[in-house]
Amino acid sequence: MKKLVLSILLLLLLIVSACSNNDPKENTASDDTEDNGTITYESESGPVEVPANPERVIVLSTYAGDVLKLGVNIVGADSWSLENPNFAEGLADAEEVSDESLEKIIELDPDLIIGLSTIKNVDKLNEIAPTVTFTYGKVDYLQQHIEIGKLLNKEAEATAWVEDFEQRATEVGEKIKEKIGEDATVSVIEDYDKQLYVFGDNWGRGTEILYQAMGLKMPKSVEEMALKEGYYALSLEVLPEYAGDYMIFSRNSGADNAYLESDIYKDIPAVKNDHVFEVEQRSFYFNDATTLDFQLDFFEEKFLQD
Repeated sequence: MKKLVLSILLLLLLIVSACSNNDPKENTASDDTEDNGTITYESESGPVEVPANPERVIVLSTYAGDVLKLGVNIVGADSWSLENPNFAEGLADAEEVSDESLEKIIELDPDLIIGLSTIKNVDKLNEIAPTVTFTYGKVDYLQQHIEIGKLLNKEAEATAWVEDFEQRATEVGEKIKEKIGEDATVSVIEDYDKQLYVFGDNWGRGTEILYQAMGLKMPKSVEEMALKEGYYALSLEVLPEYAGDYMIFSRNSGADNAYLESDIYKDIPAVKNDHVFEVEQRSFYFNDATTLDFQLDFFEEKFLQD
């Protein structure tokens, strides 16, 4: 009988010992996700505990299209995002908020807040919900989508979209170069608040696709003046010096367009050759995943049309 009791005690000791030798890290990660429903995101300012499956996200700048592409609900967004036609369906029920409308943000009861590193009141926002900010341009435009994916616990989905987008953009770019020629130049122009701008290769407006993904060429004047800063302000008088063989013209349909009737504008070769592709600027500002898909479709349609 004593031998039987000793055998049982030894067996129990072995079981307890085996349980205590499990990987503590593995248990901690499992418990965090299962019990608390959180993950740790390594943000620019350090680790942040965020919901594993956020359901009420507020986006205060720039990244609404990335969040929407990953199928996550947005309850509040900045005015620029709400004015973007590409986001109309996804933001139909979202409220307009800013980094200063703290009471309204509290009412929306977010479980995650996202914005640029330049937003105000980050400390106060963190008291409402975990707040993660990104510095514009710190990572490239595609890696930025993957970072949003990591934050939302959807890294695999974000990575899959990036790989697919790169392939599609390369294929369309090859077709465009075959049609317009390897040496043809493209410039991206915008009229905003009675001022003309030309853009480099990383300031939205489709520039990332044209110059980075497709490898199309910008005029040397644009390279000299806009590549480093991202954009350069122009007067109508010097616009011809920055106009490429093709021009993407991001315009506000409600803005003054008298300059389009000027001889200076009409004498630009791209205008004469019908190589100007106009787009509503509110749908073209950003370089998030939703906007990039729209821009790529736009370029494919305009450049490759018969």
